[in-house]
Amino acid sequence: MSVHRFTLRWLMLAAAVFALAACTAHPQWQLDDVSGHMPDLKFQLTNDLGQPVTAANYRGKIVMLYFGYTHCPDVCPLTLVHLHTVLQRLGKQAADRIQVLFVTVDPARDTVPVLHQYVTAFDPRFVGLRGDSNALDSLVKRYRAIYEIQKPIPANGDYEVTHSSAIYIFGPQGRIRLLATPGSTVDEMVHDLDILLRQTS
Repeated sequence: MSVHRFTLRWLMLAAAVFALAACTAHPQWQLDDVSGHMPDLKFQLTNDLGQPVTAANYRGKIVMLYFGYTHCPDVCPLTLVHLHTVLQRLGKQAADRIQVLFVTVDPARDTVPVLHQYVTAFDPRFVGLRGDSNALDSLVKRYRAIYEIQKPIPANGDYEVTHSSAIYIFGPQGRIRLLATPGSTVDEMVHDLDILLRQTS
């Protein structure tokens, strides 16, 4: 083999190895990569079993955090159905390493029993969280989310709550990694969660 052909093959091999390393170091996310642009996961709330919990209770798992409420007519149930489908697609072993947290922006109506019945109807692995207005406002502000209760409240009490619909995805150590939106597909979420799971296995 000539020196020229040997050199060419060596360069091609080196380029392939470099490309593989680059792909491993910089995965091609399909969701929005927000690493370092938001604070770590932190809260003090009550879960849908009435137990006080903090972010530390979910360390070691990938957390998918979503703000919503049980009377939501459309986006909340659709989102929870999508998240259930994502866990089903990933399989039980992978899904056991992920925790979906549903934080209510309507704690006045979303009591512990109501919240528990709602989230577990979509998936028994989902956890509902609630807190007083101070705890909720602190968490909403921390992640630049919004919510607004309809005013004036109708006489029948059947009001709506406008709220952000992003899904915040945190790594096992509570650091923000990705942001999904209502336009994110199940395939995109499965793709990126699979990468995160392999990175942290």
